[in-house]
Amino acid sequence: MLWKKIISFAVCSAILGSLFFVSSGNGISAKALETDSIKSPAALLMDADSGKVLFEKNAHDVRCCASITKVMTLLLVMEALDDGKIKLDDIVTSSAHAASMGGSDIWLEEGEQMTVDDMIKATAVASANDAAVALAEFISGTEDSFVAEMNEKAKQLGMKETVFKNCNGLDEEGHVTSAYDVAVMSRELIKHKKIFDYTSIWMDELRDGKTQIVNTNKLLKSYKGITGLKTGTTSQAGACISATAERDGLSLIAVALGCDNGKQRFADAASILDYGFANFAGIKPETPPDLLKELAVTSGMKNTVNINCNIDESYVCPKGDAEKISYKISYKDNIEAPVTKGDILGKVKYYAGDKELGEFDITAAEDVEEMTFMSLAELLLKSLFTY
Repeated sequence: MLWKKIISFAVCSAILGSLFFVSSGNGISAKALETDSIKSPAALLMDADSGKVLFEKNAHDVRCCASITKVMTLLLVMEALDDGKIKLDDIVTSSAHAASMGGSDIWLEEGEQMTVDDMIKATAVASANDAAVALAEFISGTEDSFVAEMNEKAKQLGMKETVFKNCNGLDEEGHVTSAYDVAVMSRELIKHKKIFDYTSIWMDELRDGKTQIVNTNKLLKSYKGITGLKTGTTSQAGACISATAERDGLSLIAVALGCDNGKQRFADAASILDYGFANFAGIKPETPPDLLKELAVTSGMKNTVNINCNIDESYVCPKGDAEKISYKISYKDNIEAPVTKGDILGKVKYYAGDKELGEFDITAAEDVEEMTFMSLAELLLKSLFTY
């Protein structure tokens, strides 16, 4: 309809015209971030790989979060895709309930159909409330059932300050979260790398070009390394953002809730990310080159046992310490048979400066039987009949 095209064009024009300067993060050298310098009532910086909190301000205060709610909605959508429950080319039909949503939307009409792919795009890019509900109903039958799954997932992730009442973030009594919980669910969402195909879109089209959408995250045009993630604004929540960015192997999540306006949320998110990239480095330890491949065993049917050491963790530490990575290997003394695959036979500890980063078990990669009279007799018989 003509009026919808006019509104769509007006919205896109307004969004494009609202771009403003925020720090690009290209030359920040600040060594500290004071809570007073962040205007958001609640904020947090988290390392996405380790989950370590690097900065926080009232991070556990219970607050409304507007459309940042859709981080959890999109997480359940990504899981449904991974599980094969839905496919990107599946057709979603809008219900009357989905079409009735207010706030930001793509003006779905009852019975209108779009692919899952386009519904995700509308939800992630344009923050469409109607598309979010349509996806929820497609996956779980009703929005209420989907919201129950959202709350169950929040419980699984340890999000103690979160209660969801809907899947799109429209203001509703008791629909709350915290800056910390937002970071937790954002971290879980970006484990699904497919989400970046949507959150990195600046401008796109739906309905064969009839509807234009522009990303609500203005940092996409102004911040180096930005990858997403989600904005939200309502009268009760204020202006909110969960911003994700990556540089030089360091992946960060910055959350700002309750800002007075959009300009403030983007400025705060950029400042928080600037602080993280200026002061921290991501560390992924590698297997020590001098780690032995096998260890001596006494009283066994074999004299040695092959070993494993699975080093698969990532860490974050101050940049100065990141330049001083070291490790210490220790092996168990006098390994005696029997040895069972998985037995802990030593440790590898990693350090950044004088601080311990973490430790990993050195384990047996195989079984080694104890040497007994019967096992020796069996071995002798086998050797006799081999020739």
